[in-house]
This record gives sequence, structure tokens and C-alpha cells, in this order.
Amino acid sequence: MNIEKIRKRLTGGFQPFILRTSDGREYSVPHPEFIMFGKFEVAVVDQDGDIDLLDPLHIVSLKSLLGKNRAGAKATAG
Repeated sequence: MNIEKIRKRLTGGFQPFILRTSDGREYSVPHPEFIMFGKFEVAVVDQDGDIDLLDPLHIVSLKSLLGKNRAGAKATAG
């Protein structure tokens, strides 16, 4: 995936998302401070502070976390 496409998710009203890689792993980005970009890699920090370095060529999709959170909120509210 093009790094610029991922960067666009961070600007203009950030919404949490998940990066999915070609091997099926998912990396949560709940806030813009959890992701950094190098020239040839993407760094994602998890809740424990561990850093995963991803090759953008292996990032196959971005999935919004917003819909997931709203569904959970509705389920617990009722």
C-alpha cells in the first residue's frame, strides 16, 4: 500500500483504524501517535509500547475502528 494513502488517514479528522497485512495480522491505530512513517517502513506502537515495523508492500487494507466501537457501545447501552 502507498504510504501516502495511510498518511491521509491521519489528517483532516482522524478516525481510529486497523492496518491488515498480507499474512492476515492486524495492527490497531487508535490515535495518530501510535503510527510513524520512515522512508521504507511503517512503525506501529501497540498498547504495551512495543513497536512493530511493517513493510508498506505487505499492508493490504485499512479498516475503520469507528464502526466497531459504535456497535459495541450500542450493545452495552441496551
